[in-house]
Amino acid sequence: MRDYDETCASFEWERPDRYNFARDVIDARAQTDPDAQALLCVSEDGAEEHVSYAEISAASRRVANVLSAAGVRRGDVVILVLGRDRAWWEAMTACIRMGAIASPGTSQLSPKDLAYRFEASNARAVIALPSVAERVDAMADRFPDQRFPNLVAKLVVNGTRPGWTDYLAAVDGASDTFDTVDTAANEPSICYFTSGTTKNPKMVLHDHASYAIGHEVTGRYWLDQRPGDLHWNISDSGWGKAAWSSYFGPFRCGSTVFADLRDAFDPVHTLALLQRFPITTFCAPPTVYRMLVQQDLENYDLSGLRHCVGAGEPLNPEVIARWKTGTGLTICDGYGQSETVLVCATFPGMEVRPGSMGKPCPGVDLNIVDENGEIAPDDVEGDIAVRVKPVRPVGLMIEYWNDPEKTAESMRGNWYITGDRARRDADGYFWFSGRADDVITSAGYRIGPFEVESALLEHAAVAESAVVSSPDEMRGSVVKAFVVLAAGFEASDALVEQLQEHVKKATAPYKYPRRIEFVTELPKNVSGKIRRVELRNKEWDG
Repeated sequence: MRDYDETCASFEWERPDRYNFARDVIDARAQTDPDAQALLCVSEDGAEEHVSYAEISAASRRVANVLSAAGVRRGDVVILVLGRDRAWWEAMTACIRMGAIASPGTSQLSPKDLAYRFEASNARAVIALPSVAERVDAMADRFPDQRFPNLVAKLVVNGTRPGWTDYLAAVDGASDTFDTVDTAANEPSICYFTSGTTKNPKMVLHDHASYAIGHEVTGRYWLDQRPGDLHWNISDSGWGKAAWSSYFGPFRCGSTVFADLRDAFDPVHTLALLQRFPITTFCAPPTVYRMLVQQDLENYDLSGLRHCVGAGEPLNPEVIARWKTGTGLTICDGYGQSETVLVCATFPGMEVRPGSMGKPCPGVDLNIVDENGEIAPDDVEGDIAVRVKPVRPVGLMIEYWNDPEKTAESMRGNWYITGDRARRDADGYFWFSGRADDVITSAGYRIGPFEVESALLEHAAVAESAVVSSPDEMRGSVVKAFVVLAAGFEASDALVEQLQEHVKKATAPYKYPRRIEFVTELPKNVSGKIRRVELRNKEWDG
């Protein structure tokens, strides 16, 4: 992007009737340049694995044959709960190739989380790590009232388990001849689960064009991807950001994705990898940058980096400044959701205004609207919204699957309402204010208070609870629970630890309340509904 205004004025979305990313991008690159590298995976012991586009193409055909032989058909849901292993890229491509619906999830999901996802999506197959496979088996025992009759295939990666198919052995023995399904561009392709405030996670359904074509803007303009680039995106493979910046964005541009296979994040190890490998572009949530700038950056040779971006939560101006001092590079912020592709960003070459989200992406009519769907004046806070009428942009979800009420609630006149609030200045820069609802963003993770409150209520000591965000210097915000104790229980540090451990076991560990405050009552409105907003304001306003 040499000129932002010129790019936006001339930009037009590709809108084909038929589209399949496996065929139209992965296979096309494999045929044009069979040796072009798609992945560079580095194991915990430092061993390297180089994977070409041709190898991803062939492996995905074998995976598709394995799933097809088990009974998975076009339109069926395949749940993927994997780490940053090449199997994730192979399985994603296989699902797209065969017209199945890929539904990635984080490996931290509990048996309860998994049971909800399997039942809500009517999942047909699952490909998972051994630790997750154990939890999948446990979910049937723990939730006997829930049935999963349509599950026909269970594949375990990097291990074996009774009742499960060994992924590596099955794929290695399968044929790499498979006729890619000629999918319609508007046919369902990917389903992500995203946290809500009063119910279990919503199912965000995307078609074959929305992410696959929509992330052209993400890869080419924001990530600034070029053939020959080695791009590292630090993201759990279960989150939408992995699809953004570890799959569709870079692969559309023919670059190579770097994958650190270690489970735990370590800032010193991360900087060592940035120094060791010729990584040219880097994407990470602000929490990661906050940890990195606490290290002695001058001790590392990061001269190979050309471009850095951040997303997932607001980026602190002081972190941008410290990274600039240490590396000479400015972090370009970006904004979007599981429901969308990138819709707002600071692009290379654009004036950086620290603290700002940047400007709307090419091809996206983004604005700030009021409660009536009217565009708000400059510097007036309102709802961040994407215009969907008269022309719907590529990159927006089809719907909240099986939830027409939530889908309707997300629309206001001609606009899709993101649920986030901001203001727009006179120069067209957007400035994030916060969530319009009670969903918590902590270290890039979206956490619904309902899920944490439900887990707390399962403990005998809890009579009532309310969960809100609380400011935190490192993570941006953390989960805090206000707890009313049941009769016979007394507040103590030991009970805090018990409740925290209980939540870690009842739901995904990243959702546990890092702070707990015991109270005698919770603020409520006249109808008895808990007013989380009062508690949240108390935390943030002091």
